Amino acid sequence: MALPTGRDAVLTWAGVTDRGRKREINQDALLTVFPLFVVADGMGGHIGGEIASASAIDRLQRMVGKGAVSPQAIERALVKAVRDIGDHPETTDEGTGTTVTGVYLDLTAEEPTWVALNIGDSRVYLARDDALAQVTTDHSLVQELVASGRLSPEEAENHPYGNVITRAVGPSEGAVPDYVRLEVRDGDRFVICSDGLTKELTDYGILHFLRLHADPAAAADAMLEAALENGGRDNVTIVVLNVEVPGQRAEPAETERDAAASAESSTGAEPTE
Repeated sequence: MALPTGRDAVLTWAGVTDRGRKREINQDALLTVFPLFVVADGMGGHIGGEIASASAIDRLQRMVGKGAVSPQAIERALVKAVRDIGDHPETTDEGTGTTVTGVYLDLTAEEPTWVALNIGDSRVYLARDDALAQVTTDHSLVQELVASGRLSPEEAENHPYGNVITRAVGPSEGAVPDYVRLEVRDGDRFVICSDGLTKELTDYGILHFLRLHADPAAAADAMLEAALENGGRDNVTIVVLNVEVPGQRAEPAETERDAAASAESSTGAEPTE
C-alpha cells in the first residue's frame, strides 16, 4: 500500500491463525487493517478467552474505522473491550482476559514512525539487517524472574510457570499497553505472534523462515507449519509485515559514482545517502 510519507512506501502483509493440535478451540484473534496490526491471545474458561480476544479485536477495528490511531485511542478502545468482556456471563472466571500486541504506523508527525504496543506475552519481532530482535517485553512471571537475575534465559524456555502472565486485558486487569517507537526503514519485516509460535519455534527459527520466504504469506504459512510439526501445543497466530521504502535505497549507479568521486577527491568528502 502506498503511503503519503514524503517518500512512497509500500506495505505488504499476511496473517494466519490455527487452533493447534492440542486445543479444542482457537482463542486467538488477529487484526490486519492498515495502519494497525495486532494479535490477541485469549485465556480463561471454555470460551472466555475466545470472547476476550474477539472483544479486543472488535473494539480496535472499530477504532481504526473512526480515524487516527494513537495511544489514547487504543486505550479507550481497550477500556470498552474490558466492559464488553464483563458483559458476557461466560467470562466470570477470574483468569479471563487477552493479550494485545502489535504495531501501527503513526502518521501524525512530520516523519512517520512505527509504534509497537504490548499487554501480555504475545510478541513483536523486527527483522532488520539480517538479524532478529524482540521489540516487546513479555508481561510474564518468567520474564520478571529473568529480569531480576533469578532465572537465566535458557532456564526460562522450559519453566513450569511459562504460561503465567502478569498483565492482560480483562475484567480484573488494566488496559494500558507498553509502547516502543521505531523508525521506518526500508527492508524491515515485523513478525507479530502469540506464544503458540514461540513455544514451538526459536528466534533463530523465525529468522530462518523469513530468510527463506520474502513473501509475507509464504513466511507465515511456513512458520505455522513448523509450529504444528513441533507439537502445536497451543493456538498459533502469526502476522508478517514487510516494509519497502524505495526512496531510502541508493541507486547502484549513484553509489558507484559517489565511490569514484570520494576516491579521486583530496578533500575526503563524505558520500551522499
